[in-house]
Amino acid sequence: MNVIRRNVLLFLLASSMAWAQIPGVYSGSSGSSRALPLPPSGRENASGAVSVQQSATAGGTETINSSIQVGGGFQGSIPGESVPPGTIVLTLGEAVRRGLETNLGAVTANYSARSAATQRAQQLSYLLPNISVSASETEMQINLAAYGFKFNLPPGINFSIPSVVGPFNYSQLQGNFNATVWDPVQRRNWQASKDTQRAAIFSVKDARELVVLAVASTYLQLLATEARVDSQRAQVDNARAVNRQAEVRKSAGTNARIDVVRTLVELETQQQRLNALAADVRKQKIGLARLIGLPLDRELNLSEALGFPPITAPDAESTIQQAFANRPDLKAAQAQVEAAQRVVSAARAERLPSASISGDYGVSGPNPVSTHGVFAVTGSVNVPIWLGGRVKADIEQAEVTLAQRKAELADQQGQVEQEVRTALIELETAIGQVRLGEQNRGYASETLREARDRFGLGVATTVEVVQAEEQVAGAESDYVSSLYSFELARVALARATGDAEKQLPDLLKVGQP
Repeated sequence: MNVIRRNVLLFLLASSMAWAQIPGVYSGSSGSSRALPLPPSGRENASGAVSVQQSATAGGTETINSSIQVGGGFQGSIPGESVPPGTIVLTLGEAVRRGLETNLGAVTANYSARSAATQRAQQLSYLLPNISVSASETEMQINLAAYGFKFNLPPGINFSIPSVVGPFNYSQLQGNFNATVWDPVQRRNWQASKDTQRAAIFSVKDARELVVLAVASTYLQLLATEARVDSQRAQVDNARAVNRQAEVRKSAGTNARIDVVRTLVELETQQQRLNALAADVRKQKIGLARLIGLPLDRELNLSEALGFPPITAPDAESTIQQAFANRPDLKAAQAQVEAAQRVVSAARAERLPSASISGDYGVSGPNPVSTHGVFAVTGSVNVPIWLGGRVKADIEQAEVTLAQRKAELADQQGQVEQEVRTALIELETAIGQVRLGEQNRGYASETLREARDRFGLGVATTVEVVQAEEQVAGAESDYVSSLYSFELARVALARATGDAEKQLPDLLKVGQP
Protein backbone atom coordinates (compact mmCIF):
# COMPACT_ATOMS: atom_id res chain seq x y z
CA MET A 1 0.00 0.00 0.00
CA ASN A 2 2.87 2.38 0.70
CA VAL A 3 4.12 1.81 -2.84
CA ILE A 4 0.67 2.65 -4.28
CA ARG A 5 0.40 5.79 -2.19
CA ARG A 6 3.86 6.93 -3.26
CA ASN A 7 3.07 6.39 -6.93
CA VAL A 8 -0.19 8.32 -6.62
CA LEU A 9 1.60 11.22 -4.96
CA LEU A 10 4.27 11.28 -7.63
CA PHE A 11 1.65 11.27 -10.37
CA LEU A 12 -0.24 14.15 -8.77
CA LEU A 13 2.98 16.05 -8.22
CA ALA A 14 4.06 15.57 -11.84
CA SER A 15 0.64 16.73 -13.04
CA SER A 16 0.56 19.89 -10.93
CA MET A 17 4.24 20.97 -11.08
CA ALA A 18 5.43 19.84 -14.52
CA TRP A 19 6.36 23.33 -15.66
CA ALA A 20 8.04 24.21 -12.38
CA GLN A 21 10.35 21.18 -12.59
CA ILE A 22 11.23 21.73 -16.30
CA PRO A 23 11.75 25.49 -16.65
CA GLY A 24 13.29 25.21 -20.13
CA VAL A 25 10.19 23.70 -21.74
CA TYR A 26 8.74 25.93 -24.50
CA SER A 27 5.59 27.65 -23.20
CA GLY A 28 4.13 28.77 -26.50
CA SER A 29 4.28 31.99 -28.53
CA SER A 30 3.16 35.21 -26.88
CA GLY A 31 1.85 36.56 -30.19
CA SER A 32 2.79 37.30 -33.77
CA SER A 33 5.46 39.83 -34.71
CA ARG A 34 4.48 43.39 -35.60
CA ALA A 35 5.92 45.81 -38.12
CA LEU A 36 8.52 48.19 -36.71
CA PRO A 37 6.80 51.54 -36.03
CA LEU A 38 8.59 54.54 -37.54
CA PRO A 39 8.05 58.23 -36.78
CA PRO A 40 6.11 59.92 -39.61
CA SER A 41 9.04 62.21 -40.42
CA GLY A 42 12.34 60.75 -41.57
CA ARG A 43 14.31 63.90 -40.87
CA GLU A 44 16.68 63.72 -37.96
CA ASN A 45 16.13 66.08 -35.07
CA ALA A 46 18.16 69.04 -36.21
CA SER A 47 21.05 69.81 -33.88
CA GLY A 48 21.37 73.19 -35.54
CA ALA A 49 21.63 74.89 -38.89
CA VAL A 50 24.20 76.78 -40.95
CA SER A 51 23.21 79.11 -43.77
CA VAL A 52 24.83 81.70 -46.00
CA GLN A 53 22.80 84.78 -46.87
CA GLN A 54 23.34 87.52 -49.44
CA SER A 55 21.04 90.52 -49.69
CA ALA A 56 21.00 93.91 -51.39
CA THR A 57 21.34 97.00 -49.20
CA ALA A 58 18.77 99.75 -49.41
CA GLY A 59 21.27 102.52 -50.08
CA GLY A 60 24.91 103.58 -49.97
CA THR A 61 27.78 102.36 -52.08
CA GLU A 62 27.79 98.81 -50.69
CA THR A 63 25.09 97.10 -52.72
CA ILE A 64 25.62 93.50 -51.55
CA ASN A 65 25.62 92.38 -47.92
CA SER A 66 26.74 88.79 -47.20
CA SER A 67 26.53 87.02 -43.84
CA ILE A 68 26.76 83.58 -42.23
CA GLN A 69 24.22 82.27 -39.72
CA VAL A 70 25.32 79.45 -37.40
CA GLY A 71 22.78 78.06 -34.94
CA GLY A 72 22.17 75.24 -32.48
CA GLY A 73 24.87 72.70 -31.74
CA PHE A 74 27.06 73.96 -34.58
CA GLN A 75 27.85 77.03 -32.46
CA GLY A 76 29.64 74.94 -29.83
CA SER A 77 32.35 72.31 -29.51
CA ILE A 78 34.14 69.97 -27.15
CA PRO A 79 37.74 70.72 -26.09
CA GLY A 80 40.21 69.75 -28.78
CA GLU A 81 43.37 67.72 -28.38
CA SER A 82 46.99 68.54 -29.29
CA VAL A 83 46.57 72.28 -28.82
CA PRO A 84 49.99 73.96 -29.15
CA PRO A 85 51.10 76.45 -26.48
CA GLY A 86 51.15 80.17 -27.12
CA THR A 87 49.77 81.87 -30.21
CA ILE A 88 47.95 79.49 -32.57
CA VAL A 89 48.55 79.96 -36.30
CA LEU A 90 45.59 78.72 -38.32
CA THR A 91 45.24 77.90 -41.97
CA LEU A 92 41.76 77.31 -43.32
CA GLY A 93 42.53 73.60 -43.70
CA GLU A 94 43.66 73.32 -40.06
CA ALA A 95 40.59 75.18 -38.83
CA VAL A 96 38.31 72.85 -40.81
CA ARG A 97 40.16 69.77 -39.53
CA ARG A 98 39.76 70.86 -35.92
CA GLY A 99 36.11 71.72 -36.51
CA LEU A 100 35.36 68.26 -37.88
CA GLU A 101 36.94 66.70 -34.79
CA THR A 102 35.41 68.89 -32.09
CA ASN A 103 32.34 70.76 -33.32
CA LEU A 104 29.25 69.70 -31.40
CA GLY A 105 27.15 69.39 -34.57
CA ALA A 106 29.40 66.64 -35.93
CA VAL A 107 29.81 64.98 -32.53
CA THR A 108 26.03 64.82 -32.01
CA ALA A 109 25.50 63.38 -35.50
CA ASN A 110 28.06 60.64 -34.76
CA TYR A 111 26.18 59.67 -31.60
CA SER A 112 22.91 59.49 -33.55
CA ALA A 113 24.53 57.15 -36.08
CA ARG A 114 25.82 54.93 -33.28
CA SER A 115 22.31 54.80 -31.83
CA ALA A 116 20.93 53.72 -35.22
CA ALA A 117 23.57 50.98 -35.36
CA THR A 118 22.46 49.63 -31.98
CA GLN A 119 18.84 49.55 -33.16
CA ARG A 120 19.88 47.57 -36.23
CA ALA A 121 21.78 45.10 -34.02
CA GLN A 122 18.72 44.75 -31.80
CA GLN A 123 16.48 43.93 -34.77
CA LEU A 124 19.03 41.39 -36.00
CA SER A 125 19.05 39.68 -32.59
CA TYR A 126 15.38 38.78 -33.04
CA LEU A 127 16.35 36.65 -36.06
CA LEU A 128 19.36 34.91 -34.53
CA PRO A 129 19.24 31.95 -32.11
CA ASN A 130 19.35 32.55 -28.37
CA ILE A 131 21.40 30.03 -26.40
CA SER A 132 21.79 29.95 -22.64
CA VAL A 133 22.88 27.60 -19.86
CA SER A 134 21.09 27.35 -16.53
CA ALA A 135 21.82 25.47 -13.32
CA SER A 136 19.57 25.20 -10.28
CA GLU A 137 19.27 23.48 -6.92
CA THR A 138 15.70 23.43 -5.60
CA GLU A 139 14.14 22.40 -2.33
CA MET A 140 10.34 22.40 -2.22
CA GLN A 141 7.31 21.65 -0.11
CA ILE A 142 3.91 21.67 -1.82
CA ASN A 143 0.43 22.16 -0.43
CA LEU A 144 -1.76 20.10 -2.79
CA ALA A 145 -4.93 21.66 -1.40
CA ALA A 146 -3.77 25.03 -2.76
CA TYR A 147 -3.94 23.51 -6.24
CA GLY A 148 -7.50 22.26 -5.73
CA PHE A 149 -6.78 18.62 -4.88
CA LYS A 150 -9.32 17.14 -2.45
CA PHE A 151 -9.24 13.41 -1.73
CA ASN A 152 -12.37 11.62 -0.53
CA LEU A 153 -11.37 7.93 -0.46
CA PRO A 154 -13.94 5.17 0.10
CA PRO A 155 -14.08 3.81 3.63
CA GLY A 156 -12.13 0.66 4.26
CA ILE A 157 -9.06 1.59 2.18
CA ASN A 158 -6.09 1.34 4.44
CA PHE A 159 -4.08 4.35 3.27
CA SER A 160 -4.42 8.15 3.09
CA ILE A 161 -3.08 10.88 0.83
CA PRO A 162 -1.53 13.80 2.70
CA SER A 163 -2.36 17.35 1.58
CA VAL A 164 1.24 18.54 2.10
CA VAL A 165 4.06 16.88 0.16
CA GLY A 166 7.71 17.35 1.00
CA PRO A 167 10.06 18.83 1.67
CA PHE A 168 12.01 17.33 -1.22
CA ASN A 169 14.80 18.65 -3.47
CA TYR A 170 16.16 18.23 -6.99
CA SER A 171 19.13 19.49 -9.06
CA GLN A 172 19.12 20.53 -12.69
CA LEU A 173 21.71 21.62 -15.28
CA GLN A 174 20.61 22.31 -18.87
CA GLY A 175 21.25 24.27 -22.01
CA ASN A 176 18.39 26.24 -23.60
CA PHE A 177 17.89 27.06 -27.26
CA ASN A 178 15.34 29.35 -28.96
CA ALA A 179 15.37 30.31 -32.64
CA THR A 180 13.12 31.88 -35.22
CA VAL A 181 12.79 29.59 -38.21
CA TRP A 182 10.73 31.95 -40.34
CA ASP A 183 9.32 35.36 -39.46
CA PRO A 184 8.75 37.63 -42.49
CA VAL A 185 7.84 40.60 -40.30
CA GLN A 186 11.01 40.53 -38.22
CA ARG A 187 13.11 40.07 -41.34
CA ARG A 188 11.61 43.16 -42.96
CA ASN A 189 11.98 45.09 -39.71
CA TRP A 190 15.68 44.26 -39.74
CA GLN A 191 15.99 45.43 -43.36
CA ALA A 192 14.20 48.69 -42.44
CA SER A 193 16.63 49.22 -39.55
CA LYS A 194 19.53 48.82 -42.03
CA ASP A 195 18.04 51.59 -44.19
CA THR A 196 17.56 53.78 -41.11
CA GLN A 197 21.19 53.25 -40.13
CA ARG A 198 22.28 54.13 -43.67
CA ALA A 199 20.25 57.35 -43.45
CA ALA A 200 21.97 58.16 -40.14
CA ILE A 201 25.39 57.68 -41.75
CA PHE A 202 24.44 60.07 -44.54
CA SER A 203 23.21 62.51 -41.89
CA VAL A 204 26.65 62.37 -40.31
CA LYS A 205 28.21 63.31 -43.65
CA ASP A 206 25.71 66.14 -44.03
CA ALA A 207 26.55 67.39 -40.53
CA ARG A 208 30.24 67.38 -41.46
CA GLU A 209 29.39 69.44 -44.56
CA LEU A 210 27.62 71.96 -42.33
CA VAL A 211 30.58 72.06 -39.95
CA VAL A 212 32.91 72.80 -42.87
CA LEU A 213 30.52 75.51 -44.04
CA ALA A 214 30.33 77.07 -40.57
CA VAL A 215 34.08 77.01 -39.94
CA ALA A 216 35.10 78.20 -43.42
CA SER A 217 32.55 81.00 -43.44
CA THR A 218 33.57 82.18 -39.97
CA TYR A 219 37.24 82.04 -40.99
CA LEU A 220 36.47 84.14 -44.07
CA GLN A 221 34.46 86.60 -42.02
CA LEU A 222 37.39 87.04 -39.67
CA LEU A 223 39.76 87.53 -42.62
CA ALA A 224 37.45 90.20 -44.03
CA THR A 225 37.28 92.04 -40.69
CA GLU A 226 41.06 91.93 -40.32
CA ALA A 227 41.38 93.32 -43.86
CA ARG A 228 39.01 96.14 -42.87
CA VAL A 229 41.20 96.82 -39.82
CA ASP A 230 44.31 97.10 -42.02
CA SER A 231 42.46 99.39 -44.41
CA GLN A 232 41.14 101.47 -41.53
CA ARG A 233 44.63 101.91 -40.09
CA ALA A 234 45.63 103.37 -43.43
CA GLN A 235 42.66 105.73 -43.24
CA VAL A 236 43.70 106.83 -39.74
CA ASP A 237 47.27 107.47 -40.93
CA ASN A 238 45.95 109.43 -43.88
CA ALA A 239 43.62 111.51 -41.68
CA ARG A 240 46.51 112.21 -39.30
CA ALA A 241 48.69 113.40 -42.21
CA VAL A 242 45.94 115.72 -43.44
CA ASN A 243 45.54 117.08 -39.91
CA ARG A 244 49.26 117.83 -39.70
CA GLN A 245 49.07 119.52 -43.07
CA ALA A 246 46.18 121.68 -41.87
CA GLU A 247 48.10 122.60 -38.70
CA VAL A 248 51.09 123.70 -40.80
CA ARG A 249 48.95 125.82 -43.08
CA LYS A 250 47.19 127.43 -40.09
CA SER A 251 50.55 128.26 -38.52
CA ALA A 252 51.51 129.85 -41.82
CA GLY A 253 48.30 131.88 -41.79
CA THR A 254 46.89 130.35 -44.97
CA ASN A 255 44.12 128.32 -43.26
CA ALA A 256 41.38 129.11 -40.79
CA ARG A 257 40.96 127.34 -37.47
CA ILE A 258 37.83 125.59 -38.78
CA ASP A 259 39.92 123.68 -41.33
CA VAL A 260 42.06 122.28 -38.51
CA VAL A 261 38.99 121.35 -36.46
CA ARG A 262 37.41 119.67 -39.47
CA THR A 263 40.51 117.46 -39.92
CA LEU A 264 40.53 116.67 -36.19
CA VAL A 265 36.90 115.52 -36.39
CA GLU A 266 37.75 113.34 -39.36
CA LEU A 267 40.77 111.89 -37.52
CA GLU A 268 38.69 111.03 -34.45
CA THR A 269 35.98 109.50 -36.61
CA GLN A 270 38.46 107.27 -38.39
CA GLN A 271 40.04 106.28 -35.05
CA GLN A 272 36.64 105.33 -33.63
CA ARG A 273 35.99 103.14 -36.64
CA LEU A 274 39.36 101.47 -36.14
CA ASN A 275 38.63 100.78 -32.47
CA ALA A 276 35.23 99.28 -33.29
CA LEU A 277 36.71 97.01 -35.98
CA ALA A 278 39.55 95.92 -33.69
CA ALA A 279 37.01 94.94 -31.01
CA ASP A 280 35.00 93.05 -33.63
CA VAL A 281 38.12 91.08 -34.63
CA ARG A 282 38.68 90.02 -31.02
CA LYS A 283 35.07 88.82 -30.66
CA GLN A 284 35.15 86.95 -33.97
CA LYS A 285 38.34 85.15 -32.92
CA ILE A 286 36.56 83.95 -29.79
CA GLY A 287 33.66 82.76 -31.94
CA LEU A 288 36.00 80.86 -34.28
CA ALA A 289 37.82 79.25 -31.34
CA ARG A 290 34.45 78.19 -29.93
CA LEU A 291 33.56 76.48 -33.23
CA ILE A 292 36.73 74.41 -33.44
CA GLY A 293 37.43 73.48 -29.81
CA LEU A 294 40.33 75.83 -29.09
CA PRO A 295 40.88 77.61 -25.74
CA LEU A 296 39.11 80.96 -25.78
CA ASP A 297 42.02 82.78 -24.13
CA ARG A 298 44.51 82.01 -26.91
CA GLU A 299 45.54 84.45 -29.60
CA LEU A 300 44.71 83.28 -33.12
CA ASN A 301 46.67 84.31 -36.20
CA LEU A 302 45.14 83.51 -39.57
CA SER A 303 47.84 82.66 -42.08
CA GLU A 304 45.82 83.06 -45.30
CA ALA A 305 44.17 86.00 -47.05
CA LEU A 306 41.19 86.75 -49.24
CA GLY A 307 41.76 86.46 -52.96
CA PHE A 308 40.07 86.76 -56.32
CA PRO A 309 41.05 83.97 -58.75
CA PRO A 310 39.92 84.25 -62.37
CA ILE A 311 36.90 81.95 -62.28
CA THR A 312 33.44 81.97 -63.81
CA ALA A 313 30.18 80.57 -62.51
CA PRO A 314 29.61 76.97 -63.70
CA ASP A 315 26.63 75.80 -65.73
CA ALA A 316 23.45 75.54 -63.67
CA GLU A 317 22.06 72.26 -65.01
CA SER A 318 25.27 70.26 -64.67
CA THR A 319 25.83 71.69 -61.18
CA ILE A 320 22.31 70.69 -60.11
CA GLN A 321 22.86 67.13 -61.35
CA GLN A 322 26.14 67.03 -59.44
CA ALA A 323 24.30 68.13 -56.29
CA PHE A 324 21.62 65.46 -56.78
CA ALA A 325 24.36 62.83 -57.00
CA ASN A 326 26.48 64.10 -54.06
CA ARG A 327 24.29 65.73 -51.42
CA PRO A 328 24.30 63.49 -48.30
CA ASP A 329 21.09 65.00 -46.92
CA LEU A 330 19.31 64.00 -50.13
CA LYS A 331 20.72 60.48 -49.86
CA ALA A 332 19.55 60.34 -46.24
CA ALA A 333 16.02 61.28 -47.32
CA GLN A 334 16.10 58.56 -49.99
CA ALA A 335 17.21 55.98 -47.40
CA GLN A 336 14.37 57.06 -45.10
CA VAL A 337 11.89 56.45 -47.93
CA GLU A 338 13.34 52.97 -48.48
CA ALA A 339 13.03 52.23 -44.74
CA ALA A 340 9.37 53.28 -44.84
CA GLN A 341 8.78 51.00 -47.85
CA ARG A 342 10.27 48.08 -45.89
CA VAL A 343 7.91 48.78 -43.00
CA VAL A 344 4.88 48.82 -45.31
CA SER A 345 5.99 45.38 -46.54
CA ALA A 346 6.47 44.24 -42.93
CA ALA A 347 2.99 45.43 -41.97
CA ARG A 348 1.46 43.47 -44.84
CA ALA A 349 3.51 40.42 -43.83
CA GLU A 350 1.77 40.37 -40.44
CA ARG A 351 -0.90 38.24 -42.15
CA LEU A 352 1.68 35.53 -42.99
CA PRO A 353 2.53 32.51 -40.79
CA SER A 354 5.70 32.39 -38.71
CA ALA A 355 7.60 29.42 -37.31
CA SER A 356 9.97 28.98 -34.39
CA ILE A 357 11.78 26.21 -32.54
CA SER A 358 12.91 25.92 -28.95
CA GLY A 359 14.33 23.27 -26.71
CA ASP A 360 16.60 22.34 -23.87
CA TYR A 361 18.92 19.51 -22.97
CA GLY A 362 20.52 18.73 -19.66
CA VAL A 363 20.51 16.55 -16.57
CA SER A 364 18.12 16.47 -13.64
CA GLY A 365 17.97 14.44 -10.42
CA PRO A 366 17.46 14.49 -6.67
CA ASN A 367 21.07 15.67 -6.18
CA PRO A 368 24.05 16.62 -8.36
CA VAL A 369 25.57 13.11 -8.26
CA SER A 370 22.32 11.27 -9.04
CA THR A 371 21.07 12.77 -12.30
CA HIS A 372 19.68 11.59 -15.59
CA GLY A 373 19.53 13.20 -18.99
CA VAL A 374 16.40 15.20 -19.82
CA PHE A 375 15.44 17.13 -22.93
CA ALA A 376 12.53 18.86 -24.62
CA VAL A 377 12.15 20.10 -28.20
CA THR A 378 9.19 22.17 -29.37
CA GLY A 379 8.44 23.47 -32.84
CA SER A 380 5.57 25.88 -33.36
CA VAL A 381 3.80 27.58 -36.22
CA ASN A 382 1.77 30.72 -35.65
CA VAL A 383 -0.95 31.39 -38.24
CA PRO A 384 -2.81 34.73 -37.77
CA ILE A 385 -6.56 34.30 -38.29
CA TRP A 386 -8.18 37.40 -36.82
CA LEU A 387 -6.36 40.10 -34.85
CA GLY A 388 -9.20 42.55 -34.40
CA GLY A 389 -8.21 44.80 -37.31
CA ARG A 390 -4.70 45.38 -35.94
CA VAL A 391 -2.97 44.40 -39.20
CA LYS A 392 -5.09 46.78 -41.26
CA ALA A 393 -4.31 49.62 -38.85
CA ASP A 394 -0.56 48.85 -38.97
CA ILE A 395 -0.63 48.85 -42.79
CA GLU A 396 -2.45 52.18 -42.93
CA GLN A 397 -0.03 53.72 -40.41
CA ALA A 398 2.98 52.47 -42.40
CA GLU A 399 1.51 53.82 -45.66
CA VAL A 400 0.95 57.25 -44.04
CA THR A 401 4.60 57.29 -42.93
CA LEU A 402 5.73 56.31 -46.42
CA ALA A 403 3.66 59.09 -48.01
CA GLN A 404 5.10 61.62 -45.55
CA ARG A 405 8.67 60.59 -46.28
CA LYS A 406 8.12 60.66 -50.04
CA ALA A 407 6.85 64.22 -49.65
CA GLU A 408 9.95 65.12 -47.62
CA LEU A 409 12.19 63.62 -50.31
CA ALA A 410 10.48 65.68 -53.02
CA ASP A 411 10.82 68.79 -50.85
CA GLN A 412 14.50 68.01 -50.22
CA GLN A 413 15.15 67.76 -53.95
CA GLY A 414 13.52 71.14 -54.46
CA GLN A 415 15.57 72.62 -51.61
CA VAL A 416 18.81 71.29 -53.09
CA GLU A 417 18.01 72.79 -56.49
CA GLN A 418 17.06 76.09 -54.87
CA GLU A 419 20.34 76.22 -52.92
CA VAL A 420 22.39 75.49 -56.05
CA ARG A 421 20.63 78.11 -58.18
CA THR A 422 20.83 80.68 -55.38
CA ALA A 423 24.54 80.01 -54.85
CA LEU A 424 25.23 80.42 -58.59
CA ILE A 425 23.39 83.75 -58.65
CA GLU A 426 25.31 84.94 -55.60
CA LEU A 427 28.61 83.88 -57.17
CA GLU A 428 27.86 85.73 -60.42
CA THR A 429 26.84 88.83 -58.47
CA ALA A 430 29.93 88.69 -56.26
CA ILE A 431 32.28 88.37 -59.25
CA GLY A 432 30.81 91.52 -60.78
CA GLN A 433 30.90 93.24 -57.40
CA VAL A 434 34.62 92.55 -56.94
CA ARG A 435 35.47 93.93 -60.38
CA LEU A 436 33.47 97.09 -59.73
CA GLY A 437 35.04 97.39 -56.29
CA GLU A 438 38.53 97.30 -57.77
CA GLN A 439 37.68 100.11 -60.18
CA ASN A 440 36.04 102.19 -57.45
CA ARG A 441 39.11 101.86 -55.21
CA GLY A 442 41.28 103.29 -57.96
CA TYR A 443 38.91 106.19 -58.61
CA ALA A 444 38.62 107.03 -54.89
CA SER A 445 42.39 106.92 -54.35
CA GLU A 446 42.93 109.18 -57.35
CA THR A 447 40.31 111.61 -56.05
CA LEU A 448 42.01 111.77 -52.64
CA ARG A 449 45.45 112.42 -54.15
CA GLU A 450 44.08 115.29 -56.22
CA ALA A 451 42.17 116.72 -53.26
CA ARG A 452 45.30 116.71 -51.10
CA ASP A 453 47.36 118.28 -53.88
CA ARG A 454 44.73 121.01 -54.34
CA PHE A 455 44.65 121.59 -50.59
CA GLY A 456 48.43 121.82 -50.49
CA LEU A 457 48.36 124.41 -53.27
CA GLY A 458 45.72 126.39 -51.41
CA VAL A 459 43.03 126.05 -54.09
CA ALA A 460 40.78 123.74 -51.99
CA THR A 461 39.60 123.55 -48.40
CA THR A 462 39.61 120.62 -46.01
CA VAL A 463 35.96 119.96 -46.92
CA GLU A 464 37.06 118.54 -50.25
CA VAL A 465 39.82 116.51 -48.61
CA VAL A 466 37.53 115.08 -45.91
CA GLN A 467 34.95 114.11 -48.53
CA ALA A 468 37.65 112.37 -50.54
CA GLU A 469 38.85 110.55 -47.43
CA GLU A 470 35.33 109.28 -46.76
CA GLN A 471 35.10 108.09 -50.37
CA VAL A 472 38.35 106.16 -50.00
CA ALA A 473 37.21 104.62 -46.71
CA GLY A 474 33.91 103.59 -48.29
CA ALA A 475 35.59 102.20 -51.41
CA GLU A 476 38.07 100.15 -49.36
CA SER A 477 35.29 98.79 -47.16
CA ASP A 478 33.18 97.92 -50.22
CA TYR A 479 36.10 96.16 -51.86
CA VAL A 480 36.78 94.02 -48.79
CA SER A 481 33.05 93.24 -48.54
CA SER A 482 32.95 92.23 -52.19
CA LEU A 483 35.93 89.88 -51.69
CA TYR A 484 34.20 88.38 -48.67
CA SER A 485 30.95 87.97 -50.62
CA PHE A 486 32.87 86.28 -53.43
CA GLU A 487 34.63 83.79 -51.16
CA LEU A 488 31.42 83.17 -49.22
CA ALA A 489 29.58 82.48 -52.47
CA ARG A 490 32.21 79.89 -53.37
CA VAL A 491 31.72 78.30 -49.95
CA ALA A 492 27.94 78.24 -50.39
CA LEU A 493 28.26 76.68 -53.84
CA ALA A 494 30.57 73.94 -52.50
CA ARG A 495 28.02 73.18 -49.80
CA ALA A 496 25.12 73.26 -52.28
CA THR A 497 26.84 70.64 -54.47
CA GLY A 498 27.68 68.41 -51.48
CA ASP A 499 31.44 68.73 -51.92
CA ALA A 500 32.40 71.18 -49.18
CA GLU A 501 34.58 68.85 -47.10
CA LYS A 502 36.74 68.06 -50.14
CA GLN A 503 36.96 71.55 -51.68
CA LEU A 504 37.00 74.10 -48.88
CA PRO A 505 40.28 73.34 -47.04
CA ASP A 506 42.19 74.45 -50.17
CA LEU A 507 39.77 77.26 -51.09
CA LEU A 508 42.06 80.18 -50.30
CA LYS A 509 45.13 78.53 -51.82
CA VAL A 510 43.37 78.68 -55.18
CA GLY A 511 42.68 82.34 -54.60
CA GLN A 512 46.27 83.35 -53.81
CA PRO A 513 48.10 85.40 -56.46
